[in-house]
Amino acid sequence: MSDELTHFNVEGRARMVDVSAKKDTHREATATGTVYMKPETLKRIEDGQIAKGDVLAVAQVAGIMGAKSTPNLIPMCHPLLITSVDIHFNVIPPDENNIAAIEIRGTAKTSGQTGVEMEAVTAVSVAALTIYDMCKAIDKGISFGKIGLLKKSGGKSGIYTRPEPLP
Repeated sequence: MSDELTHFNVEGRARMVDVSAKKDTHREATATGTVYMKPETLKRIEDGQIAKGDVLAVAQVAGIMGAKSTPNLIPMCHPLLITSVDIHFNVIPPDENNIAAIEIRGTAKTSGQTGVEMEAVTAVSVAALTIYDMCKAIDKGISFGKIGLLKKSGGKSGIYTRPEPLP
């Protein structure tokens, strides 16, 4: 795999990479992110006691919509025919610092000339932002972390799996 940056033309200006010579392959990417909150906030989410509605159901739909909107948000991303987006949540009980969390995993798939890493990361990020939006009235201290790519497959660069956990 090359370490060369490909989003610059010969004048050093931004460009969308030309993928027209690439072959269509099955591509898949999984990303993760964590939303940190007060234990009371997590309890209210689990109990369906958030005034705006079912937080995880709305965040799941928002994450899917986010993946589909990636080229509208990230200037150099190619519009893709996404064939699948799936979002999963893992509730993490309060730790020794009394911080609860929700881990988000998002997987995007396509068959095409370029990968879906950005779509997977965007899905996770939009789902996390939606959790914040739905809960900010009761917990303005909600924060995000550990957002990143876990694995990807397909294309010339093949399979990538993150070698260590996100910090």
